Amino acid sequence: MDLSYTPEEEDFRARLREWLAKVLPTLPPKPSPDDWPARRAYDLGWQRTLYEAGYADVRWDASPTLRLIFLEETERAGAPYVGANFVGLLHAGPTIAAEGTPAQRARWLPPVLRGEEVWCQGFSEPDAGSDLASLRTRAWRDGDDYVVTGSKIWTSHAEVADWCELLVRTDPDAPKHRGITWLAMPMDATGITVRPLRTLAGSAEFAEVFLDEVRVPVANRVGAENDGWRVTMVTLSFERGTAFVGEVVACRRVLAELAVEARRNGRWDDPVLRRRLGRLEAEFRALWRLTQWNVSGAEASGGVPGVGGSVFKLRYSHARQELYDTAAEVLGPDCLDMKRPWVLDRLSSLSYTIAAGTSQIQRNIVAERLLDLPKGR
Repeated sequence: MDLSYTPEEEDFRARLREWLAKVLPTLPPKPSPDDWPARRAYDLGWQRTLYEAGYADVRWDASPTLRLIFLEETERAGAPYVGANFVGLLHAGPTIAAEGTPAQRARWLPPVLRGEEVWCQGFSEPDAGSDLASLRTRAWRDGDDYVVTGSKIWTSHAEVADWCELLVRTDPDAPKHRGITWLAMPMDATGITVRPLRTLAGSAEFAEVFLDEVRVPVANRVGAENDGWRVTMVTLSFERGTAFVGEVVACRRVLAELAVEARRNGRWDDPVLRRRLGRLEAEFRALWRLTQWNVSGAEASGGVPGVGGSVFKLRYSHARQELYDTAAEVLGPDCLDMKRPWVLDRLSSLSYTIAAGTSQIQRNIVAERLLDLPKGR
């Protein structure tokens, strides 16, 4: 498989680098991490800047390789993270682009690209986390609406979202993977209660969401009724296959910074630490090559990442945790100082073996779909 870039792709990279170097120094300061309305406004402002410069449609309309270059270069340049736009740009948007009707794509995709609307993800439930298909949030037809009752947990950015990509059970008598439907729910609908959750790192980007006979138009269904599990697999393939691309670049930057800090504070003299840093550098180089391989595979299969995303997600989650454990070694006693670089990142890294499908789930997917091993009984 050819992992090199064409002259046209390298020209795109050069133009993007030049634009980033010009525009990034003009951005306003980032708001407080705890001020989510201000963070929403900041993140939407950055998305509008991308849109006006002609880069917003790279997310979906460009080839997977151009998307990879875009994510690589924006991360290297220190451009703002997608933040509150995470679900819309990296999950719901690509899913609607791949599975939605022309009318749905026309309604929901342009506002995300223009930085006008924020999405949240309503998948997990208190009793349906790793076993997502056991979800119980119920939806039944009433004329042109679904009436939805239930609850969701770990709903990303629910407190500032306009829309929710929502999984509901529309046929309780069907096998659990076959009675699920994917809906786009307006967050201003009557019957929705949002309660923010505070994480170990002190942030509140997740929330509980309670749904009490919320009416969602049938026209907001993406895919067929009871075909939501298949649509969800498309969503999760994007989440596991390409959503973490920029973070690999960020981790390689952190590695370089750790080496500088270790030389400064004398910990570079520890050969065991140096070996760990070297092994992690090799690990993230390999993950970057795997990313390129996955993107090439997606390009050949119509733009949707394949099962290789689970291989990437599995190894990346653990590599990220190892990286920030190593950062704690470099910092020494300062690793308890919440104001020091990498300390909050270490806390958040603990979630990566759970988020977007636990490592146990990823191992099952790799075993059954790539290695063709028998399913557990």
